[in-house]
Amino acid sequence: MNIDLTDTTSSQINSALVQARRATGTPAVGMVLTLVIVTDEGNHYDALKAASEASKEHPSRILVVIKRPGRSPRDRRTARLDAEVRVGGESGSGETVLLRLHGELAGHAHAVVLPLLLPDAPVVVWWPEEAPEHPSRDLLGRLAARRITDAQATEDPVATLELRARTYTPGDTDLAWTRITPWRSVLAAALDQKHSAITAAIVEGEAYNPSSELLALWLAERLRVPVRREVTDGPGLTAVRLETADGQICLDRADGALAELAIPGQPDRHVALHRREMAELIAEELRRLDPDDIYASTVRFGATGDGRGLIGSGARESQAAQAEAAGQAPPEPDAPGSGAPGPESAGPADAASSAGPAGSAGSGKAGS
Repeated sequence: MNIDLTDTTSSQINSALVQARRATGTPAVGMVLTLVIVTDEGNHYDALKAASEASKEHPSRILVVIKRPGRSPRDRRTARLDAEVRVGGESGSGETVLLRLHGELAGHAHAVVLPLLLPDAPVVVWWPEEAPEHPSRDLLGRLAARRITDAQATEDPVATLELRARTYTPGDTDLAWTRITPWRSVLAAALDQKHSAITAAIVEGEAYNPSSELLALWLAERLRVPVRREVTDGPGLTAVRLETADGQICLDRADGALAELAIPGQPDRHVALHRREMAELIAEELRRLDPDDIYASTVRFGATGDGRGLIGSGARESQAAQAEAAGQAPPEPDAPGSGAPGPESAGPADAASSAGPAGSAGSGKAGS
């Protein structure tokens, strides 16, 4: 059931939600959280489609905040709220409310959203494209237990990842991290099978790919060994190679769907490692609403002296290759070194302890 409301208020929207539930024969509220999506007119369809798919696993009240401040001075001085209430149908057991905030009201989205939150239920805010510099200080972000951003959807993913490292607050997460959950799970399982000290690691993937950067940081922080980023044509992450005294452990995915895992002394095997759709990523993030400590330690490591050289190393390597091809001098590196060597190498337990769905191989656009 769809109800269109023009020049409305939050109170009238709540009344329309009750009316729609009664009309569809579901007066009880069986939703477990409120998901607030902050986007624009051009991108709201894809974000809402992904959230609706995820709500089949996590029944939610989805509030889509579309800001339309206007271009002319006259439009910017207006203040109008239009809404579309959807219950049943594609919304499944949840509810969807599209909120279009016109003029000055676009700067006060939190005041519109607050009365529409489910009582006594957690709140998650998701920015599918550009997010605030400091999500936890944003007025909408302050309402949430979890704040989801996506560095990959920004104009400069590497710079965005550095910003996330500097402004991290418990409850923050990024879909660039969610995309590498399967990679970290497979690598941790491989290290459980091969008890040999790791001496170095190589992460291969596209330049400016934030998931590749985060995976390199995770390996460097957990294993305390030098990690090198190598640029490939993709798609996304393509391979991880771990050097051991017995040989190389290699997880290679050249086609974006099926990977090959090679462990010294064992037969090679194939692993399903497809690039996941956005709905799968959001559903994974909604499974846990507590702070992700492993993401926190990884992204903070990227902001320290040991890990700072890793962020953007793939982009710098790509720039150097382009400069060499053009016959120019390569750009100066931002920080010395490309790895994060530690005082001693670490064994498989260090990585395995931080990979696994619960603690986590991750909390992992469509996949890496």
